[in-house]
Amino acid sequence: MELKSKIAFCEGKNFWETKEFPQYGIPSMFMCDGPHGLRKQEGVNKDYLGVNDSRPATCFPAAVSTACSWDVELVGKIGSAIAEEAADQGVGIFLGPGVNIKRNPLCGRNFEYFSEDPYLAGKLAASFIKNAQKNGIGTSLKHFACNNQEFKRLSSDSILDERTLREIYLTPFEIAVREGKPKTVMCAYNKINGVYCSDNKELLTNILRGEWGFEGLVVTDWGAMHDRIASFKAGCDLNMPGGSNYMEQKVLDAVARGELDEADIDRSVQRVKKMVLEAQQVLKNKTCCDYDAHHELARIVAEQSAVLLKNVDNILPLKKEQKIAFVGDMAKDMRYQGAGSSHINPTRLVHPADVLGSSVSVEQADVAVVFAGLPSEYESEGFDRENMKMPQEQVKLIEETAAKNPNTVVVLFCGAPVETPWADKVKGILYMGLPGQAGGEAVRNLLYGVANPSGKLAETWPIQYSDCPSATYYPQWDAQYREGIYVGYRYYDKADVRVRWKFGFGLSYTDFAYSNPQLDGEMVRVTVTNTGNCPGAEVVQLYVAPPQDGIHRPVRELKRFTKVHLEPGESKEVSFSLDERCFSVWDNGWKVPSGSYTILAGGNPDKLIVAGAVEKSGEVVKIPDWQPGSWYENPKGSPSLEQWETMLGRKYVPYTSQKGKFTMNDTVTDMKRHSLVMRIMYLVVKRIISKGTKPDTAEYRMLLETSAGSPLRSLQISSGIKEKFFKGILAMANGEFIQGIRILLKK
Repeated sequence: MELKSKIAFCEGKNFWETKEFPQYGIPSMFMCDGPHGLRKQEGVNKDYLGVNDSRPATCFPAAVSTACSWDVELVGKIGSAIAEEAADQGVGIFLGPGVNIKRNPLCGRNFEYFSEDPYLAGKLAASFIKNAQKNGIGTSLKHFACNNQEFKRLSSDSILDERTLREIYLTPFEIAVREGKPKTVMCAYNKINGVYCSDNKELLTNILRGEWGFEGLVVTDWGAMHDRIASFKAGCDLNMPGGSNYMEQKVLDAVARGELDEADIDRSVQRVKKMVLEAQQVLKNKTCCDYDAHHELARIVAEQSAVLLKNVDNILPLKKEQKIAFVGDMAKDMRYQGAGSSHINPTRLVHPADVLGSSVSVEQADVAVVFAGLPSEYESEGFDRENMKMPQEQVKLIEETAAKNPNTVVVLFCGAPVETPWADKVKGILYMGLPGQAGGEAVRNLLYGVANPSGKLAETWPIQYSDCPSATYYPQWDAQYREGIYVGYRYYDKADVRVRWKFGFGLSYTDFAYSNPQLDGEMVRVTVTNTGNCPGAEVVQLYVAPPQDGIHRPVRELKRFTKVHLEPGESKEVSFSLDERCFSVWDNGWKVPSGSYTILAGGNPDKLIVAGAVEKSGEVVKIPDWQPGSWYENPKGSPSLEQWETMLGRKYVPYTSQKGKFTMNDTVTDMKRHSLVMRIMYLVVKRIISKGTKPDTAEYRMLLETSAGSPLRSLQISSGIKEKFFKGILAMANGEFIQGIRILLKK
């Protein structure tokens, strides 16, 4: 290939395909969204404006649900099934899974992510990837990295210290890369400490490839490319979507003047070629898959992922002879998936009302079952939730039903924690998350005891949003990770804050007992017994409680887990092997501070038993000068800006967009406050979106945020409009109207 062709090869052909070069025997390859099912767009709708117009595929439960299964084998089966459908539909790479940490419950895309805990998220993702790729279809691990808010996600700067980056936000990616070996990793839109992910050599080469041994391809999130010269140097290989020829001439010029080594481009070309040719081999033989079997798998996953949060007087399971009132619109129209780029057209869809039979009035019922949750417009890719509350009409429905019938059960559909002021007024709460296309059948089986709930929460549910450590400063233009490592249960445990339901909590229709804990060196054993009268599954969780007299650390951290299925009266011995990483902190490398580490095991975070203590005569990790008396030593509430800056070791200088200094990194939304041209541009964008999408929907808001809210360079990449148009209107926005006209008229 000549240099120009090599540069072109490292950009897509269109929104979903790579470029073909038949003269070199290289075909194009199709990619599509796919964290919990395929969203393959074909024909004229190969863009975000056709976000809900895609080929039918199995809609599995979203990651918010599957994480609650704590079942690596089951999550692996989902990955395998989606890969089968990808092969059937001619897709070489599907985009998922997402392992970004649930840092704050308001993140609009939390439903696509697994957990607030990096170990749990990493292990589930690794199994998903490994099983999806076993027959050659590729996955794309995303969004790398520190993409933990939707507000300003396309241009924000994630600012955090190195220890927090390593221990919390990079760890799930590390586990997934080392164990799952994904074919591709997707770099995120945002900056990390001032450097865009697409340009970040430390992230994409030194850490991802050098430390973790990644051998695959790095693809941008769609429109996430910042500087193609810097990105080639950093190890970012494929710019998506294609069609804009973004910075091709600038890259050519950089090679000519010696600023960019052609060998950097060659490495990216080889990675793209390898990915495409491997996909060609897999897809050359037409395959078919059993979509009916995948629907059944979706039902099983929904059943295994449901979390029984409350069950007073064993009100569940329901009995066939009871008269039941089924209340709420979500019985007929359950919320089963999230909105945005992961939206799937299911092969079939079963709502609870389709399979639950007739309902009696509230007054006549032995038990009233209320179906409630968050409507789709409340949580989506592209924007964050405004608060943690459920809609007032949903709360009113629950409270009025409970007032009329003391035997009220709530079945809850939502992609993230919500405030539940009504929790003490009902007898039962069954959390379904976003349970996929077979959710109705799963609900029926769970309510009537055909299936036994075995899920455990993969994230903490605070009583109220103000209890979250990041509540006072989330989100902002730049993501300020002031709370450091104290995310989720790591904060609530350390600060001794009462929560509604803890990370790792979940009830069952049977009971489990733990006995005979043993610690032999760093091998932990414990016996689990089903002491109830029905079969069930228990998630055995192992935590390490580190010493608290040195460098600040959480009270306990999840380090191992497994799920065991037990018949009534059956016992099983579960064993876990620990390693040095289970005891480590990041201090310019992984180090094990000396001290006594208590090992805890159990299925309920409030009833963990002590297996013993491991004594470590490790390294001395220096206590930072700022730690004594700091928020991080004794976290309560939200850390102040000054406390965070002291820990960070530098002052935070916020970014502000200013007329006269606008760049291609600024957005139409931000510039329209200062520019008539951008106000007109904003109205044009709104009009285009409204032609294909109804206003006041999650899809409309998402599309508006990811277009008018995109940096101009991202709009250029995604639209395919020539650079001079954006340069021209940018000059106008900066007050240089005549210069802008000249740029637009230039041939």
